[in-house]
Amino acid sequence: MSRLLLSVFSLFLALAWPSVALAQRNLSFEPHALPEQGTVAIAVAEGLPDEGSFAAIDARSGGALRRMAGLEGFRGKEDSMLDLRGFAGYERLLVLGTGKEPLSPTALQDIGGRVARATARSRAGRVDLVWDGDEAEAAAHLAFGASLGQYRFDKYRSKQDEEGGNDAGAGVLAIRTREGAAAAAAWNAEWKPVADAVAFARDLSTEPANALWPEEFVSRVRAAAAGLPLRIEVLDEAAMRRLGMGAILAVGQGSARPPRLLVVRYQGGGEGEAPLAFVGKGITFDSGGISLKPNSNMWQMKGDMTGAATVVSTVIALAGRKAPVNAVAVAALAENMPSGKASRPGDVIRTASGKTFEIMSTDAEGRMVLTDALWYVQRQDRPKLVVDVATLTGAIVSALGGDYAGLFSRDDDLAGQLLAAGEASGEELWRMPLRDDYGKRLKSPIADLRNGGGSPGAGAGAYFIGEWVERGLPWAHLDIAGTDWASSARPTVPEGATGFGVRLLDRFVRDYHEPRG
Repeated sequence: MSRLLLSVFSLFLALAWPSVALAQRNLSFEPHALPEQGTVAIAVAEGLPDEGSFAAIDARSGGALRRMAGLEGFRGKEDSMLDLRGFAGYERLLVLGTGKEPLSPTALQDIGGRVARATARSRAGRVDLVWDGDEAEAAAHLAFGASLGQYRFDKYRSKQDEEGGNDAGAGVLAIRTREGAAAAAAWNAEWKPVADAVAFARDLSTEPANALWPEEFVSRVRAAAAGLPLRIEVLDEAAMRRLGMGAILAVGQGSARPPRLLVVRYQGGGEGEAPLAFVGKGITFDSGGISLKPNSNMWQMKGDMTGAATVVSTVIALAGRKAPVNAVAVAALAENMPSGKASRPGDVIRTASGKTFEIMSTDAEGRMVLTDALWYVQRQDRPKLVVDVATLTGAIVSALGGDYAGLFSRDDDLAGQLLAAGEASGEELWRMPLRDDYGKRLKSPIADLRNGGGSPGAGAGAYFIGEWVERGLPWAHLDIAGTDWASSARPTVPEGATGFGVRLLDRFVRDYHEPRG
């Protein structure tokens, strides 16, 4: 299909599909005060102490709030919530339990997310979240969680929201803390760019494959990067062919939609300082190619580009918050389809590095496109480290489910920093073994390697990718196949695309330190 026809088709989709997006609340930052009416959310520690907003409302109601809590069995335990309608002059009163332990930033984010999600279908024009604590940057973290929690993707819905129309969830969510209006500065400078980047990654991962393909992915990133200090480079088929990128070309050759290599560079650090490199798998739809996947749940393969969405969104976030670092994101974009032109099991592919591999399965395409992307960023940018992100294997889902992404690395220091960033951000990792003997299972009688075969699948995939990374260069591989999509909602994560990895990598950059020599 010609580029002109693809552009016309994209325009047709935009016009043919009505966009009836439900509203989201604007966030405001206001002085600590307890309103006497409206929709109000407060928090209380386990045991219901005789202080703070809970005690004030209880006194105002003549002890009715504590009695109501007793009747409902509410004691302020972590993740509990008392939802009262028409109580003590309030249209709605939400009382959130915070448990006994001191609250971390991620716990504060969860509280903001819980309030946002609880009021997402409400037509209340204003919601006040009153926070009595004095945690550092509490307001920004509450707002961050609220922004993540109220995310919706409704652009293809033609019907109004079942609960009150399209204005449900519209209006203002006022964050009332002791920081007051001054909290807006920290939010706008440090956290809003990250929240927006997570939403962008979720949008990309949710889009159907008939609306998002390699060229369109590039267009979306260009639009999102407008006005930011970013440099964008795009390699088309001709450029990749000149560079000998046989792997990414082999994956994309079965599709009418050609592959692309997208590079997004941000220079917020010192002139000439080596960047941090993030490389993402960007398969905009993965049918499996000639090694065709079964039909069951194949629709989810529209999200096989989440690694690419994560890395470009991370660098967009870094630019948005003016992080003092140099960083580069590389998205290896292709659509893996079966056709008379598609690559076959048994084919031998020569990559840009000169190294060859034999295709055992065309459904092991993610590791294929990453080989050329990794070679390119090492050659062009000479990074100080590389982290690749990919929805790579079903094996990691079997091992870790949706609770952790798999971390593979030859570098203990880098692995430790990523594990710490995962814990701090709430996007947790579990380190998996990466053994040299995995390579024995990938030996080919006619090429340097095979792209699969044997087990363990996740470890073998990581080993294969690592063969295109220079020894001595700190490198980590994140297999996010179990964490990119949520089957049920959590406070800051909707059902569906999670945008997993943006918060993790942003936290990693905030805390990054070079190992001492």
